[in-house]
This record gives sequence, structure tokens and C-alpha cells, in this order.
Amino acid sequence: MRTYRRKTTGSRRAGAGVAALLGAAGLLITAVPAQAAATPPPATGVVPATDTETPALVEGIREPVDAKAAPADAAREHLAAKESRYRIAEPARDLAPLRTVAQDGKETVRLQQKHRGVPVLGGQYVVRMETKDGTRVVTGTSGKYFTELTAGTEPSVDQETAVRRAVAATARGLGGKKLTRADAVKRQGASSERAAALSGTARGLVVIPRGEGVLAHHVTVRGADPATGEPVLRQVYVDAKAGYPVLEYSGIKTIAGARQPGGKPPAAAAAATAHPGSEGSGVLLDGTKVPLNVYRDTTRDQYVMVDHARMADGTKGTLSTWDATGRDVSEAAGAWPSGIKEVGSATADFGKEATDKGAVDAHWAAGQVYDYYKRQHGRDGLDGRGSSFNSLVGVTEFGQPYVNAFWDGQKMVYGSGDEEYKPLSADLDVVGHEMTHGVVENTANLVYAGQSGALNEAIADYFGNAVDVAVAGRSMSDPDAGLIGENLCRTTAPRDCALRDLNDGASTSKNFLGVAFGTDNGGVHLNSTIFSGALWDMRQDMGAELADRIVYRALSSYMTPLDGFTEGRAAVLAAAKELGASTKQLSVTKRSFAAHGIVPGWEKALGVDTDVLFRKLNTAGTGVGAGGGWWTVSKSNDDGSEPYSVYAGRANGTGTPRLISPNDGRFHVYPATDGKTVVWAAYGPTSLDILSRPLAGGPIKKLYTSTTDISGLRYENGVAVFETYDLFGGRHVGFLRPGDREPAFVDGGRYHLATALPSISKGKIAYAKLYPGESGDYRLGVEIYDLATGKATLTEQLGEPQGLGQTGINGSHVFWLADELTDDDGQMAIRRADLDGTNAFDISGEAKPGALIAADLTVSETSVTVSSQLPALSWNNESLSKLWQLTTDGAQRERVSCNRGEQLSPAAAGDRQVIWIDATTGWTDLTTRTRPAGRCG
Repeated sequence: MRTYRRKTTGSRRAGAGVAALLGAAGLLITAVPAQAAATPPPATGVVPATDTETPALVEGIREPVDAKAAPADAAREHLAAKESRYRIAEPARDLAPLRTVAQDGKETVRLQQKHRGVPVLGGQYVVRMETKDGTRVVTGTSGKYFTELTAGTEPSVDQETAVRRAVAATARGLGGKKLTRADAVKRQGASSERAAALSGTARGLVVIPRGEGVLAHHVTVRGADPATGEPVLRQVYVDAKAGYPVLEYSGIKTIAGARQPGGKPPAAAAAATAHPGSEGSGVLLDGTKVPLNVYRDTTRDQYVMVDHARMADGTKGTLSTWDATGRDVSEAAGAWPSGIKEVGSATADFGKEATDKGAVDAHWAAGQVYDYYKRQHGRDGLDGRGSSFNSLVGVTEFGQPYVNAFWDGQKMVYGSGDEEYKPLSADLDVVGHEMTHGVVENTANLVYAGQSGALNEAIADYFGNAVDVAVAGRSMSDPDAGLIGENLCRTTAPRDCALRDLNDGASTSKNFLGVAFGTDNGGVHLNSTIFSGALWDMRQDMGAELADRIVYRALSSYMTPLDGFTEGRAAVLAAAKELGASTKQLSVTKRSFAAHGIVPGWEKALGVDTDVLFRKLNTAGTGVGAGGGWWTVSKSNDDGSEPYSVYAGRANGTGTPRLISPNDGRFHVYPATDGKTVVWAAYGPTSLDILSRPLAGGPIKKLYTSTTDISGLRYENGVAVFETYDLFGGRHVGFLRPGDREPAFVDGGRYHLATALPSISKGKIAYAKLYPGESGDYRLGVEIYDLATGKATLTEQLGEPQGLGQTGINGSHVFWLADELTDDDGQMAIRRADLDGTNAFDISGEAKPGALIAADLTVSETSVTVSSQLPALSWNNESLSKLWQLTTDGAQRERVSCNRGEQLSPAAAGDRQVIWIDATTGWTDLTTRTRPAGRCG
């Protein structure tokens, strides 16, 4: 589902182009920049690619092929005949036809790569041909065909295990940063009801094109967040050899989610096409009266919003607008809500009710977007085949206004709006944006993550706004011409209301933000205006008609799913050449991209203010450990194709990092150290082991084998502490002392309790606890468990927290994150208490100005460091996770680092030294500072 984001000040749930998929790994994956063009294209018109012998682009050729053969067969015949150029040994075997688009004597054939019969994620190659006077020639090719794949295709992990691991990983990701009072729902009712909260569906094997290839089970996890009830739709790829989720990203692309996909309009809607069309009208939310194509439904004795006229030239498709007023977004996302009907009216002139719910805007605007693509690009509908498409209006969220809109692969869904925002169909560029996602899906199908996802968003913004300014008759020189969603607000001025501005001047050097997949799907909105801004500049300087043709041609005939900024630039330039752009116009195109920093090698210009301890981890979400002057972290190889290994090194940066874990094909993650020993979790085909090894060397010891998931490993003086997760969302803190064969649980593993987010220091374990209150409700508190006595002490309560975050403990105090207020922007208090549970107070208040939107916490004897956002009006540098350090009394607060990208998994390595995973450069690097940077900005 493609979403159109509103500005938000709320916290982001921790949910890049696949150069990012290829260059990084883990449950949360760094937004690795797309491959830079290796060298300027040689005179032959062949642009080489990296990590494959097959060229990324071939242009300027006219090579004959069989004019009578099917397009896909002719395309593969060409590739086979030119094996020395393409290095594809058997195209007929390894390239399966996806789709062919034929128009004006030109054919674009898209082919899906298979490795030993298994589809390759993002492996797609395009062949372009022309036919004239009975002669067919190939004019060019582009895409990604991975020639280095040698991985076996027989899985060691069975499908059932893969589904279980994918569901458990999703559950951990949903609940991992907080324990909330809403989690009490999981303690109530039958286990079967709880098991239904999340479910996984196996989608088959795929090969992830990292290095020699990673065989993986593709699993779609759906359902609802067990704590909040929010819909969930995750695409999870589980390594088929070791069973670890190596790739995970949201299929929802919005804060709200999706339930079961695949829903279709009821049969009655299709049967309705037999009714004649009528001319109607309605009033837009801005007061403009517009004509509407509707029809008379005799069964309802009403006129309904179904447009037959636009698609009447030989197609059977319709354009319909449905009334989903009051239906929850979970019913509409990826599903068809039962019982809804097309928006109706007693007369063909639709009245105020249809206007207020945004139906008139949605129906009229969908027709305008359809007309644009048909008139300008000869495209019949979103899929290019004239199929029906539908709009749903009036959707809400948990009974409250829903201020968002999205395309879910089959329809547009528009939120109801609220007191400030009109229904989301109220701006033509929003409708154009969502419908263009449908066009993208049926052409280049750009993967909605990282740079390829940012391209997806950029193109949706570009064409959505192109339709809007054309219909409005607005000049491209108007300073407000680049605004997206500027007409959505009821009281705010357009520029203040706008969600994005294509004239914001964003560039890679100043604005590119390296983030993990858990944030904005790897930056799909954060970084989109870098590319859309370049396209918009081109449109301003070159003129709308030619620019639109070039961008559409690049999308439909050159781009492929894993393209990043550099490949997108190359596609636009190649399309411009094909369409006869002059030398001056080509210069305009290059200048537009250069102005936004999209030039070969742009990634190398991203700098940091930190010391790098270990480069290119190609992991995130696997944690960092520190203690006793050492760090420990998980790392893959440079292309992210190998299972993760645990390394350790000195916190002062001296010496060479040491490999701690065995090279046994398992994934070794969540490491922790006390400076003498490293402990970690090893994921294998059937189970998960907690392992340990002395830093000085020696044998690896198995501490415990679990069939459920774990996280939050901590270690001190022979004691390993961790949190377990089960499929039902249950969470319990356990610990292993030297010699223990089974863990003990601080809560006894009792069903009606939940414990989470542990920390350990000097023989004491701190953790968040959810427990029954005296009046039958559930309460939250922080508890300290003394390993020497076996006694647990609750800290003093401050109010009634609704959620608790990570705990931290040192030799004198316990610290934790607390969320009491439900009407703020996600801020959390940082609380402290003495080790006997007394003298609790906030060292950073939740309601004070500048309160932090904190997600993680680590402590030393003198400092408290949290990863946090600041409230922001839109996605920007400050809306990303940053590290803040406070003195233990809260008297002083400073930024740890001024790095522009995301800062994750902090671990205290001394009084003021912090070690963390930093994504600023587009890779995840292990970095450190020995003292805060102070003020940034």
C-alpha cells in the first residue's frame, strides 16, 4: 500500500533502493545508497553495472529480431544472440515474461530473473523494441540481471518454521521498545484469540541478490498489533538455511495498517455495468461545482458514482467511488469492507452530504487523473489495460478521524479528515499521487523501501502535481506550484498546510538522511523530494509536455524495481535521448539532477563527526553491547550476503576487531559483553541458542536452547539476562547463572504477568513489569530483582504510566522511560529511583518544553543516554532518532553527535563515552564519541 503522508509530530515506530536491499541486512536494514554509476557510458551506449556482468543500460542500438515471434520470445532471442554483451547464458530458461506494453509501434518487454527456477527479488530486465514496415528491431535494454548468483535452492528450514520465525520477529518489532497497559489485553482471553493477533502466509522461495545469493522464504505477516490493535502488514524474508529474518519491511507504508489483502468489490458492482451512464454534478470541498459521470441504479432507485463513459471505448472497466463512512482503516487497507455501496443520491446532482465526505472530490479527481494519463501518455487506466478502479471515502481510525490516504494495490482509500484537515481527497494532487502509485506498480514496480521507495514517492508526487497544476491552469513559475496537499487544511494557509514542496531545494549533500528500514521504510518520504525536486526543476526549465513524456517513458520503459537515485537519473537521461531531446534540453536534465546532488559518486560526500570503530556492518536491529572497555556487535560481509557474525573490539579503537562467533551458517545476533565474556543468540534451522565465549579466547559454550524468540541480552559476571517472546505476544525476563541449564524468570513465568526491557548492574536486574492491580485492572511499574537474595522491589509510582520503555541500572540508581500522557506527541519522561525503590523523580519531564520522544536508554555511573526524536512538523533531520546524554540528575542535556542520519542502539562504554550504530553515510557503521558534541544546529 502506498501512502500519502501528512505532517506529523508523533513518534515513528521503529518499521533502502535495493542497492539498500543488497548492501545491508537485518530486521531493520540500513538505507544503503543505490549503486553509483561506475564510469561514464562508453561510446557504444553500454552502461556497465556493479556486481553483475549484465549492463545496466544499453541504448542507441537498432538490432533486428524476429518480427513474427511473440514479444517476450523476440526479446529473449536478442539477449541470447548477444550473450557476449549481456552475459545471460540461457534467457529462455532464466527470464520469465512479466508483461509487454505495445504502443505506437514500440514494445516494452519486462522479464523476471529466476535462479535455478526461483524468482530473484528485484531481478528484472527490460528490452525495448520497435516495429516498422514489418521489421522489428531492438532499440535498447536496461535493468538488473544478477550474474554472480550461485546459491543453492534447496532450503534447510521448513516453511512452517519460517512462518513462525517471521511472525515472532514481527511481534518483537511491534512490542520491543515499550511495555504498555494495553499489553494487558494479551493476558486476557483464550490463547487461540491471542494467536489470531498475527498470522503468517508463506509466499514461496525467493533469492535475495546479495553476493552469491541468499535463499529465503518470503512470508507475509498480517493481523493486528496485539497491544494497540493497529493493523499490521509486513513482508518478511527468512533465510532458508538458518531461519533468521534477513529482510523485513512494511507493506503498509503508513502509520495505520492493513488486514487481509485480496478483497474485491462485490459482484453486484461488476454487474452494474449494464446500466446506462448519466451526466451529473456535485460541489467540491472548495465550493467549485463540477460535472460528474454517474449512472442510474434502478435496484437502489438512485444515481450512484460509477463512471462508465470514460472507459467505454472497447473496455469494460469503470471508475467507482464507494461510501466507507465510519469504516475503520483496518477494514479498508488491503481488504474490501463488507456491505459498502457506491455513493448515491436521489438526483444526478449530488448534494452536501456527498461533498462533506469527500466523495465529489474523489470521483471528479479520479476522472481528471484518468484523462491525463489517457490524453498525455495513451495509458488506459492504472494497469494500462482499462481495468476498473475504485475509491473509498470516509474511512476512520478506531472511531477517530483518519488523516491519510493510500493506494493498497487495488484501490484508493481516503481518510475522513478532521477539524483541521479536509477529507484527503480534497486536493487533486493527493488523488493523482495515490493513483500514480498504481501506475508505478504496473510499470517499474519500484520496491517501496529506501532509495527505490523514494523514487516511487517522487514519481507519485511529480505526476500528481503535474495533473493538479494543469487542471488549475497554474504556471510552473508560481512559487506555490510545487506544493503537495496545500488545499487540505480548513484554516491554515496553503504553504503552511502543504505536506511537501517540490521546490524545497533538497539535495543529497544537505538533505539525504540515512535511516534503517524501521523508519519511513528506509526514508521513502524523507528523501523523496531530492529526486522529485530534480524532475520538477526539469519540468520548469524544459516545459511540461516534453518533461512529462520523458519521466513517463523513463518509468514505463527503463526503470526496474531496485533502481536508486543514480539509476533513476540514467533512466531519465536515456528516455530524453530516445524522445529526441535537444542538446540544450539534455543539458537542462543533467543540470537539474546536479542541482539536487544526484551525480555519480554522490554517496561519498556524506560525512560524520564521530570515530568509526567498525565499518559497513550491513546490519541494524541486532544491537550493540559494551562493557569493561570493550564493544561487541553483529556484522555481515560488505554485500550483506553472509549470515551475521559477532565481533568484539576495544572501545578506545585500538587493536583489530576479533571474530567471536563460529562460521557455522547460523545468524549470530544481540551480543552483550562485560569486558571479559561475550554472550549472544545464534539462530539455526530449528532452534535458537544462547552462546558465550571469553574475550581472551577459548571454547564456545552453549548456555541455553530456546524454541521461542529472545531479545535484550545483557551480561555481567557470568549472569546472562534476556527477554523472551512467544507467538502470543507474551514477554518474560529470564536469567542464567553459571551452571544453570534452564533459565529462571523474574516473574516466575506466570501468565498474568509480563516483564520486559531488562538491564543488569552489580548483581541487580531492573525491568519493566505489567501486573494485576488491586481493583482488577493492570498496572505498570519498574522492579529491581536482587540476584543474591532473590527478592524483588517495585520502585515508587509516579502517577499511572500508560507505557514503560527501556530500563538502565548502575551502582546507585535505576532509570527508565515512562509515558503517562496520552494527548502528547509521543514524549516520554526519563525517571530515576534509588536502588531500594525510593526517591523516584523525573530527571527529564514528559510535559516540559523540549521533552524527548525517547525510544532507548543506556546508563553509566555518571550519565544517561537516550535515543530520541524531537517533535517536528515534517520528516527532517531532527525527526530521526538522535542520541541525547543527560547527567544522572538531569541538570545537563547535550547531543551526543551532530551526525545527520539515524543513530541507533546506544551502549554506554564509560562515564560519557557512547557506542552506537550510525546510518548517516547510508551504511550502518559502528561509531563512538567519548563526550557529547554539545549543541547542534
